[in-house]
Amino acid sequence: MLQTVIKPNSYQDSINLMLLTNKINTLDGVIQSQIMMGTDANKDIYKAAGLLTDEAAAANPSDMVIVVESDDAAILDTVLAETEAFLADLSVKKEAAGGPAEATSWEEAIAQLPDANMALFSIPGEYAAPELERALDLGLNVFSFTDNVPLEDEVRLKQKAHEKGLLFMGPDCGTGVISSVPIAFTNVINPGNIGIVGASGTGIQEVTCMIDRLGGGCVHAIGTGGRDLNEKVGAVTVKDAIVALENHEPTDVICVISKPPAPEVRDEVVDLLEKCTKPVVAIFIGEKPEAHQGKVYLAHTLEETARIAVDLANGNPVKKNYLEPLDFTCDEPLPEDKTVTGLYSGGTLAGEAAMMITEALNLGSIIKEDGYMLRHGGYDVIDLGDDVYTQGRPHPMIDPEVRIKMMRDYCDMDTTGVIVFDCVLGYGCHPDMASALAPVIAECKAKAAAEGRTIQFVGTVVGTSHDPQDYERSIKILEDAGAIMEPSNAMAVRAALEFKGVHFTEEDREVVPYEVKDTSPLPEPSEAVMELLTTKPRVINVGVESFNDPLRAYGAESVQYTWKPMAGGNKRMIHLLTELAKVEGIDEANERICQRFKESQPQLVDVVVAKDVIPELNREKKTLLHAGPPITWENMQGPMRGSCIGAALFEGWAETEEEAVKMLEAGEVEFIPCHHCHAVGPMGGITSANMAVLKVVNQADGTTAYCTMNEGIGKVLRFGAYSQEVVDRLHWMADELGPVLAKALKLSDGGINLNVLIARAITQGDEFHQRNMAATLNFLKEVAPLIVKTDVPEDAKERVIQFLADTDQFFLNIMMAMGKSIVDYVRKDEEGCVVSTMTRNGYEFGVRVTGLGDQWFCAPVNTPIGLYFTGFTAEDGCPDNGDSAICETVGVGGMAMVAAPGVTRFVGAGGFEDALNISNEMEKICVEHNPNWSIPTWDFKGTCLGIDIRKVVATGITPLINTGIAHKNAGVGQVGAGTVRAPLACFEQALEAYCAKLGIE
Repeated sequence: MLQTVIKPNSYQDSINLMLLTNKINTLDGVIQSQIMMGTDANKDIYKAAGLLTDEAAAANPSDMVIVVESDDAAILDTVLAETEAFLADLSVKKEAAGGPAEATSWEEAIAQLPDANMALFSIPGEYAAPELERALDLGLNVFSFTDNVPLEDEVRLKQKAHEKGLLFMGPDCGTGVISSVPIAFTNVINPGNIGIVGASGTGIQEVTCMIDRLGGGCVHAIGTGGRDLNEKVGAVTVKDAIVALENHEPTDVICVISKPPAPEVRDEVVDLLEKCTKPVVAIFIGEKPEAHQGKVYLAHTLEETARIAVDLANGNPVKKNYLEPLDFTCDEPLPEDKTVTGLYSGGTLAGEAAMMITEALNLGSIIKEDGYMLRHGGYDVIDLGDDVYTQGRPHPMIDPEVRIKMMRDYCDMDTTGVIVFDCVLGYGCHPDMASALAPVIAECKAKAAAEGRTIQFVGTVVGTSHDPQDYERSIKILEDAGAIMEPSNAMAVRAALEFKGVHFTEEDREVVPYEVKDTSPLPEPSEAVMELLTTKPRVINVGVESFNDPLRAYGAESVQYTWKPMAGGNKRMIHLLTELAKVEGIDEANERICQRFKESQPQLVDVVVAKDVIPELNREKKTLLHAGPPITWENMQGPMRGSCIGAALFEGWAETEEEAVKMLEAGEVEFIPCHHCHAVGPMGGITSANMAVLKVVNQADGTTAYCTMNEGIGKVLRFGAYSQEVVDRLHWMADELGPVLAKALKLSDGGINLNVLIARAITQGDEFHQRNMAATLNFLKEVAPLIVKTDVPEDAKERVIQFLADTDQFFLNIMMAMGKSIVDYVRKDEEGCVVSTMTRNGYEFGVRVTGLGDQWFCAPVNTPIGLYFTGFTAEDGCPDNGDSAICETVGVGGMAMVAAPGVTRFVGAGGFEDALNISNEMEKICVEHNPNWSIPTWDFKGTCLGIDIRKVVATGITPLINTGIAHKNAGVGQVGAGTVRAPLACFEQALEAYCAKLGIE
C-alpha cells in the first residue's frame, strides 16, 4: 500500500531529504519510502522505484513529496512525525550555530553582501542554468557544485564568463580552495605556494592532501568541472585559471589535474603551460607519459603529481622516478582465481585505480559505463559516486549505505580476493566514515575466514590532520578493523596488486624538448579574477547551507541564499523570467510607475448621483455596473445576483424579486465592469443610475473615480441582500446622506485630503480594507463641522452624523474610490510590469498590468479562509467578490497587515507575528515602499508599493487580500471575514503577454 503526502511550496535541499529518506526507511513497518521535491527528474526516480502515485505525479517542483510503502496505514503518522522532527532539528541546529545572514532572492543577497565576488551553487541541475547566468550577470565568479547542467549550457556560460572576465568553476565542481579557504566538499590544507587547476574533484583532494602531508601547502585549488577539457568546452576555465596563477605573485608552482581530455584541447593547455614562467606539473589521468615535455613535468599518478609539486615548491630538482616503497610486504599472494575489486566514493580515484590495474594486468583500456571504470574478468572498479548510484540517494562520501552493501556483496563472491577502497574526509563528508566502514570490514573478513577463504581490504584515507574527522584517527580505526592502509590511492592499488604477485613499476622519465605551436603571448588576466585570487572570497551560497561552515571557519564572508526553484519550477515561466532579466529599462519603468503612485494627491470632493457622472448609466438599455472583470448573468454567483435583484428593486424596474429575476434572466439588463467606467464597487459591486457615489479627484492630473457609499453591516446590498430594509436604506443614502455630504464637502477648501487622512489613520491601527475605524473617525472629525455648517434640517444632520459614527467601515468605500483615482492615473504610463488593478467577481479574479493597458488576465477566483459568524461555516462561503482589492493594489489592506494588529485574528491570520510575516512576504513581490504611508509597527517602513508580476511569478507569492465573506446564496448577506489569495495563473498569463509585447518567445 502506497501513501502520499504533498507539502506544497516547502523546498528542502536534496541532501537533507536523502538523509531523511534513509532515516524513514529504518522505521519498523516501512517497506520503502522516498522523500524528494516534485521535479520531473525526481518523478522518474519515484517511477523506477514503483512509488509514483497519482498525487506524486501531480506535484509541483517546489512541493515536498512523501511517498511511503507499508502494510500499516497508521505508519504514515509516525513518518510525518519523524519528518517534522528531522526538519525541526535542522532548524534548531542552524539557529544554534548562529549561521550566516540569509536572503531569499538575489536582490536581498547582494544587499547583504554588496561586495560579493563569488556565488557557490548546489541546486538541482535542471534549474541551474538561469541561476548560474544570473550570477554572471551580477558580476560574480561562479563555483558550481551543481551537476547535470547540459553541455550546451556549460559551453555558453563559460564563454560568457570568459568574456566578462569571470571564472566559472564547474559544473560538477566538487571541491576547491580559494585564497586558502576550503570550498564545498573539501579538505583543510596548509597554506602554501602551490596553485592547482583541477578538472577533477577527488583528484584535487588527493593531491592537495598529499601536498599537505609532505609538508607543502596550497594557496589555490581551482576546480573547473570534469568536462572543461571536453572538445566543445575547450578548457575555458582551465586556461583562464592558468593565466591567473601565472600572474598571482604568491603562487610559485602551477599544478594541473585533468580527467582524460580531448587531444586537441590537451595540446592547447600544454602549449599555454609551456609559456608560463613558473614551474609546472600536470597529470592527464589515463595517460602514461614516457617523458616530461619542455617546461611541463608530466605525472602518471596523483601521488607523483603531489611529490613533483612539493619538490618544485621547495626549489628541489625533479627526480626521474617517484615510486616510493610500500608500507607492507605481501607474504602470501592470493590464488590465481582471486581478483581485485575497487569500491570508490571518488570518481577520479576509481579512474586512477582502473588505469593502474589495467596497465599492470594488460586488460586493455579503462571504461566508464554504468558506474564501472573497469569490468574485466572479475576485476571490477566501481565509481559509487556515479549517477547510477546517486539518483535519489546521498553521495557515498556522505552516506556509506551503498558501499556497505557492495562490500558485503563482493565479500560473498568466491572470486573476490582484495577490495580496494577510499575514505574521504573533510567538510561536507560523513562525520566519521572510518567508523561506519570499519565494522563492515571486520565482519566481511571474519565471514570469509569462517568459510575458509581470505579476503583483504586495502585502503587509503584522503584527508589531513586539520580535517574535522581527524586523519590519523581514521587510519587507526580502519587498521584496527583489519584493513591495510596506504598513504596514497596509488600505493593502495599497488599493495592490492602485490596480493596478485604483480609488482607495479614506473620507468624513469627524462625531459624532452617541446615546440610551442601557438607562439602568441600569454593573455592578461582580468581584474575580477585577480581580485578573487588575492582576497578572501565573499560568497553568496546558493543551496546547501553546510557549505557555509568551511567558508566562515577560514575567514571568508558568506550570505546564505535560501534558494528554491523560481516560478515553482515551471520551466516555461523560468525561461520567460530569464529572458526578461536581460531586457533593459523594465526596472526604470517600474520605478517611474511607483513614482506616479507616490505623487498622487487624491481629494474627496463630492457625492453625486451616479448617472450624472457615469455616461454608461444613461443608455437606453437598463445598465448595471458590477465588480470584477467582465461577467455574464449565467456566471454570477449568489451575492452578485442578489445585488442585481436589489438594484432592480431600488431603480423601480421591478416590483418583486420574481419580476427582477425574470428580467435579468431575459437579458434585459446590460452588465459593465465598474472598472470600465472609472468606478469601483465593493463585493457585488453593483452600481445603478440613481445611487449616490463618492467622487474622488487625483489632483496630480485631475483623474476622477467613483464608488458607492458604505451601507454599514448586516443585511446590505453589497453582500447580496435585497430586502425592503436594504432598498429603503439605499433610497435614504441617495436622497439624504449623499446630498448632505455633498453640501458639506462644498464648504471645504477643495475637498478632504485623503493622503493626510490615510497617513494619520495608519498610525492608529487601520489597514483600510478590513479595519477602517480610525480612518472613519478621522473622516467624521473632518466632515462633522462642515455638516453642522450646512443649511439642511437639524434632524437630517443628526441622522447623517449618527450613521457615520455607527458605520466603522464607511471609509472603506472612500479608500476604494481613492485607490481607483490613483491607479487610473498610474495606468496612463503604459510601460513596466506593475499591477494596476486587482479585482474579483465571484467567478474570476482579474488583473491588469501597466504595460498591457486595458487587457484583463483572469483565472478562477479562490474562496476566502477566515472566521465565520455564529451559525455559519466554510460550507456557506461564496468565492471572493469585489473591487475592494483596489486597496491591496495600492499597497494597503492585506499588503499592510502589520499596520492593523487588532484585526489580524478577526480575519483568521493569527496574531501579530503572523501579521508581520505577511507584510514581510508581501514586500518580496513589490518594487519599493510608499513613504507617504509609514507604518509604526513595521519600524516606520512605508506600505508596500508596486506589485511586480515578475516577482509574483518568480516567487510564487501571490497578493493576500483582506475581505468580507458573503453567503453563497443570494439574499443572505455577510457571514464572516477572512483573507484570500490572488490566483497565480493571472500573473503567469500577464507575464506571457508582457513577454510577447517585448518580442520574447
